[in-house]
Amino acid sequence: MSEERSLNFLEEIVEEDIRTGKHGGRVHTRFPPEPNGYLHIGHAKSICLNFGLAKKYGGKTNLRFDDTNPVTEDTEYVESIKEDVRWLGFEWENELYASDYFDKLYEFAVALIKKGLAYVDDSTAEEIASQKGTPTEPGTPNEYRSRTIEENLQLFEEMKAGKYPDGAKVLRAKADLASPNMHMRDPLMYRIKHAHHHRTGDKWCIYPMYDFAHGQSDAIEQITHSICTLEFIPHRELYNWFIAQLDLFASHQYEFARLNLTYTVMSKRKLLQLVKEGHVEDWDDPRMPTISGLRRRGYT
Repeated sequence: MSEERSLNFLEEIVEEDIRTGKHGGRVHTRFPPEPNGYLHIGHAKSICLNFGLAKKYGGKTNLRFDDTNPVTEDTEYVESIKEDVRWLGFEWENELYASDYFDKLYEFAVALIKKGLAYVDDSTAEEIASQKGTPTEPGTPNEYRSRTIEENLQLFEEMKAGKYPDGAKVLRAKADLASPNMHMRDPLMYRIKHAHHHRTGDKWCIYPMYDFAHGQSDAIEQITHSICTLEFIPHRELYNWFIAQLDLFASHQYEFARLNLTYTVMSKRKLLQLVKEGHVEDWDDPRMPTISGLRRRGYT
């Protein structure tokens, strides 16, 4: 007779939420890959956690493509990701894209500007990094932080209209330059990128940063359990801050340990380099740790 398996910590959280009636006992997760490469075995753990939890507790899972960087993304990767998720035995409730929310995210950014919680900064990336301080020293405000709400609204509209070149300006949250959490020190919300987007074409030349788009996308979709890997623990405070300031659905982020393997490469950027330099046939080369590579190797 087999022993009954104990619950993992995520299952314990979900069962407690159901028991207390949180979100009406509803479980709604999401898997949010960036379509900038093929998924590898590390992503399989996240897929199985997000889809598996929802399936176990009668919930739903969205497949949301985090397509906020037009320079690196392609529809080829979108199709490969969908194939990989299905091959692992899962089906999503909704196929969504961060780009579905570009108009709404822009409205959220304007709302924060009107509340005095966001400003347009003309500093270079190097200057911004320097002004953020160090883990032991607080950041220092620059001259742009004191811009008026009216000026910020006008400049942000001009950024959207394409008046400025890439890198000329960014929109930053006016959070806490003295926070011990470096992610809270006036993080970037929008940057200028004059690049063709695989879904929106040339409609936009400003794109939201991950930390701004991610939590708000969860809130829009009313995700109850937003499951990320451990490196996003420092991001959680900012995730909660944006949602609170915008008074949105209170999605909650939970973190788990990512899957790391020895003697292999677990980075889409490095895997792309192997493909581009011709060291392997393609992303589905049987020597690759990609899900498509494992499939081609004969795993079923």
